[in-house]
Amino acid sequence: MNSLGIVILAAGLGKRMKSRLPKVLHCLGGKPLLSYVLKAARGLTPKKIAVVVGHGAELVKQACDGSDVAWILQEQQLGTGHAAACAAKTFRDFPGELLILNGDVPFITEATLLGLLRNHREQNATLTFMTARLPEPAGYGRIVRGSKGEVARIVEERDATAAEKKIAEINAGIYVASPRFLFAALESLSNRNEQNEYYLTDIVAAALKMREPVRTVEAEDAREIMGVNTREELALMEKLVQEKINRKWMAAGVTLKDPETTYIEEGVKIGRDTVVGPNTHLLGETVVGERCRIDGSAYLTNAQLTDDVHLRFSVVLTDCKVGDGAIVGPFAHLRPGTQLGRQVHIGNFVETKEAKLGDGVKANHLTYLGDVAVGRETNIGAGTITCNYDGFAKYPTTIGERVQVGSDTTLVAPVRLGDDVYVATATTVRRDVPAGALVYNERVERAREGWTEQKRRKMGKVKA
Repeated sequence: MNSLGIVILAAGLGKRMKSRLPKVLHCLGGKPLLSYVLKAARGLTPKKIAVVVGHGAELVKQACDGSDVAWILQEQQLGTGHAAACAAKTFRDFPGELLILNGDVPFITEATLLGLLRNHREQNATLTFMTARLPEPAGYGRIVRGSKGEVARIVEERDATAAEKKIAEINAGIYVASPRFLFAALESLSNRNEQNEYYLTDIVAAALKMREPVRTVEAEDAREIMGVNTREELALMEKLVQEKINRKWMAAGVTLKDPETTYIEEGVKIGRDTVVGPNTHLLGETVVGERCRIDGSAYLTNAQLTDDVHLRFSVVLTDCKVGDGAIVGPFAHLRPGTQLGRQVHIGNFVETKEAKLGDGVKANHLTYLGDVAVGRETNIGAGTITCNYDGFAKYPTTIGERVQVGSDTTLVAPVRLGDDVYVATATTVRRDVPAGALVYNERVERAREGWTEQKRRKMGKVKA
């Protein structure tokens, strides 16, 4: 819409959030609140989008993609009316309508905004704003109408009479107006009120006083206009977001054992016939293939699982890749840079970091593999440690194909083991080992007969 400009108000302190973080940067479904409003705004293909920022302005700019956004700074937070007035320099001569949105209203949709704009144009209105009907309208300004149904005024709750507080229709705070009217009305606002602020809602009274045509559009789904003012409201919205996302994946052929305890962010992708157990978090850009099985209490961030992967109970995967048919867990931790080939087995209490494991590799118990490349069909015994850090730098370990690493082995990097190497139990490897070799540390094993009885006698004498 080449004749449309959009102003998003995102400068508020969010006092009731009790946070140092700008309110519009609190996350919902893994994304900042403001990002949802920007997405809806972009869906209207406007000629220009401006975001008014104030508290934590630089943080807001960094957190949200602003390549197509004009950032406007509200240096002092003097109310929503003052915030909108800060856009005057950017839009005063704009040849079209201005749509004003709030950065903390994440559920607003492109379709609803298109309906608002269409009604505004069809009614040839100077100002059109959105309303909604709520069963519990406390906290919102009420729409008082005349005998013919026309807007008479908006009354804020603190100023409303007992009868007016029973009105279910509320002001949603979303407006479309001509720049000519809007900025003239904003210049006429007064801050003579309890908060000493300039209220955007007062432009409705200004329009009525000027006898300009004012129209309203009621939101079909009142949830779309819900704003976030408290942590409790954020939590309620989070639940709604998760219900929507979980329903989408179940409809697409994914089994969620307990949807109420399954948390899936919007950027996640899941293949058909995958089964997800309870208390699972799938975050960021995680991709799960088809026929995977996640037993439960899994925490995945930007992980990529191909098909037929089995994640046993209580695993953590971050920025890693897992090949077809791999089995991970229980109680395993795949850290960033881990890449598992096909049919790899990573067992209980195994941790990997920058580890590339070839097809069929097994590390089933109590092992740390860091900065390591492991060839296919190698078996890593319990208690194996790659010593990759000397306090100053990280060093790599390379293990060939079909290597058998005995339990309680220490590999001191940098070190390389060739193909078909056997590492004896409790060996410390400090030098490269050629293919096909057996590597071990010579130790003399001694036994003292009768030692236990002698010890007991000695301890008995001490006690006496």
